[in-house]
Amino acid sequence: MTRALVLGGGGVTGVAWELGVLEGLRRAGVDLTGADVVVGTSAGAAVGARVTTSALETAYDEQCTPPTEEVAGHLGPTTLLRLGIMLARPGDQAAKWRKVGTAAEHAHPVGSLDRSKAIRARLGDADWPDRDLRITAVDVDAGAFVVFDKDSGVSLLDAVSASCALPFAWPPVRIDDTTYVDGGIRSPANADLVAGAERVVVLAPQTQAPSREHLLSRQLARTGAAHTLAISPDHQASHAIGHNPLDPGKRPAAARAGLAQGLALAPDVTTLWR
Repeated sequence: MTRALVLGGGGVTGVAWELGVLEGLRRAGVDLTGADVVVGTSAGAAVGARVTTSALETAYDEQCTPPTEEVAGHLGPTTLLRLGIMLARPGDQAAKWRKVGTAAEHAHPVGSLDRSKAIRARLGDADWPDRDLRITAVDVDAGAFVVFDKDSGVSLLDAVSASCALPFAWPPVRIDDTTYVDGGIRSPANADLVAGAERVVVLAPQTQAPSREHLLSRQLARTGAAHTLAISPDHQASHAIGHNPLDPGKRPAAARAGLAQGLALAPDVTTLWR
């Protein structure tokens, strides 16, 4: 039996909410971080890297402390609309991703803001775990979807940084001679990467829009899994997260709301996972 945990994108507050849900489930007796396969996209990449290399309880506790040096970003409706229009236009997918990369670098050139400190604060000096951890990004030079793992020859810090490089919010990330942006521009969760798993749980902070829900549903169907569950923020968690998922000030409230949601969902998740 293969069990898969898929962690979707959702900004700073998405990291906090996902860790809260996982910790709530753990306290209730079901630990999803022991999954056979863990897939992380954007915020989910940071969460996946953290929970496969260190203690979940510690990671959750850190989210509940007020932010100090983390730089706040802004992800408003205008940014999302601009990105959505670029991706929704008809045409070759690779060409669209290349255009997104060019526009993103014009908005925030590579190196214009050093986010490695914030990413390292989430991960420490962790290296790839000896487990099946998959982290998504998009190579905007080639217009290609990329999945990093422990055999990719890329450091865990670089892989997570690339996956978190949301166009128009943060600068693209260059690794060697290749430029990458957020794996979430392909899909908010990339759940189809766990095809063949029998049981799949998805934590998806940013799938409330009907189009994203439909995409996630189709991807879960393609996995062929007999048992699937997609979890998004409930009303209380959505309120705690607020309108700007890149606001570190909302992090503690998002983490606590995730914890409450995880505790409430534990019976259903336990039945599916076990």
